[in-house]
Amino acid sequence: MAQATTTVEDLGLIVEQVAQEKGIDKQILIDTMEAAILKAAQAAFGQSRELEARFNDETGQIDLFQYMTVVEEVDEPEREISIEDAKKHGLDAEEGEELGFQVFWHPKDADRARQQDKEFGDLLKIKQARSQFGRIAAQTAKQVLLQRVRDAERDLIYNEYKDRKGQLIRGIIRRFEKGHNVIVDLGRTEGVLPYREQTPRETYRPGDRVVAYVKDIDREARGPIVILSRSAPSLVEKLFEAEVPEIYEGIVKIVAVAREAGSRSKIAVTTRDSDVDPVGACVGIKGSRVQAVVQELRGEKIDIVPYDRDPARYVIAAIQPAEVNKVIVDEADHRMELVVPDEKLSLAIGRKGQNVRLASQLTAWKLDIISESKFKQMEEEALAALREIDGIDDELAKQMYRLGFRALEEIAEAAVDELVTIPGVEDIAAAEDLKARAEGTMERLRQSRLAEATSRAESLSDRDMLRFVRGVGLRTLHLLEESGYRTVQDLAREDPDRLAIKSGLGIKKARMVQMGAVQFLENDLLEIEAARRAARASAEQGTAD
Repeated sequence: MAQATTTVEDLGLIVEQVAQEKGIDKQILIDTMEAAILKAAQAAFGQSRELEARFNDETGQIDLFQYMTVVEEVDEPEREISIEDAKKHGLDAEEGEELGFQVFWHPKDADRARQQDKEFGDLLKIKQARSQFGRIAAQTAKQVLLQRVRDAERDLIYNEYKDRKGQLIRGIIRRFEKGHNVIVDLGRTEGVLPYREQTPRETYRPGDRVVAYVKDIDREARGPIVILSRSAPSLVEKLFEAEVPEIYEGIVKIVAVAREAGSRSKIAVTTRDSDVDPVGACVGIKGSRVQAVVQELRGEKIDIVPYDRDPARYVIAAIQPAEVNKVIVDEADHRMELVVPDEKLSLAIGRKGQNVRLASQLTAWKLDIISESKFKQMEEEALAALREIDGIDDELAKQMYRLGFRALEEIAEAAVDELVTIPGVEDIAAAEDLKARAEGTMERLRQSRLAEATSRAESLSDRDMLRFVRGVGLRTLHLLEESGYRTVQDLAREDPDRLAIKSGLGIKKARMVQMGAVQFLENDLLEIEAARRAARASAEQGTAD
């Protein structure tokens, strides 16, 4: 108890010291302790009692008081005292008057507590609860004070660092926590570099200096509130801003950053001064500026790309160092096909698809890389498909192809005002006729594929079966696969509205495709399987004969 006594007697001194050292309002600390002691007292003595906790400046401790109202007849024994009992105990009080009793719980007040029990014990009925409360009150005050100090310190740190979100910060690695989080000493406080924000293949050791991006200031975090990142794309942007005065001054602007941390980054830059080369400004004399960033990122490769308002030129620059022979733009799907020389195909795609993936992130365009030979093969296949339409010869098929119509379904689904641009399609009636012929050709070819499937010995792949669905051409197939629809069953059980939203097909097309999937499973697939079973049975019979 001696230790508890010392702690409570020192509360006033502690409050003064903490208020001065931590810059916390003394009254805030006092109010917090009073509230904590009151809460503990209510738990110990009962919630129905009317209690008050009050800090005593002279003694430096929390005094506790209980109030009781003088009444004619007692209904609430813990809050009321009869006028008869008040007079019996020598209390000069009138009906309706409120009497206050100090609850002596501190060890040094043990004699006064015993005297109070002797005089008013049968009225207050707190003797047993008081001894229990005395053991926890001092510790409660201390814990609450420490917690309030910690909260106040977090508030001060938050106010100091909240404006540094989105900036670079330097620190020293101190230790590691469970989950491989790294704790970084920032000077006034500590920051945490979570495992998910660390750069792959980077190693960290206590004592190492580190530059990180302040990703967030989380006031409610259990640990350090400053959340750091070494993997964020913004780290690259801020490092260039620190190295390139033209960026800091606003002459050169970083338009976009794409990054695979620890491996490669691409940044797109532009300028508002025609006399300044934005790429050259970022590279620096003999590559000094970009090398400084590369060193800070521990060898991460960086491609600096000139931004261009023309999306095709921008994409060509972003796919460097690969050459691009041709760009086919599909604005409706926000997609581009990049045709590259056969020998440059692997360079354009990059290791594990990294180059094209970063270029796509940087430009916000979906990119498909195809070789020159593959493109020619696709061109021939597209022309052959177009020639399948009744009345379309080789020359007209080439003209349609040059106008951007590269598949039967593109003709079948095109708006009539687009089709009238084709030579020989003079009016809306002719355009509607062309659409109908294209739709008929698609269905004829589908039926031909279905007939062929009945005689195939090998099993049908999921992709084969998707192509058997009415209305699914190569373009639609591509969109479905990109949206996660890999099987006919996926389409059959999907809601048409959801299918339209996920795939971008449009509600009319989505309903046709979903219905086509159901019909294929209920009719076409059963016919194919029946025909193949009959063929196998016939073959087995022939072998037996």
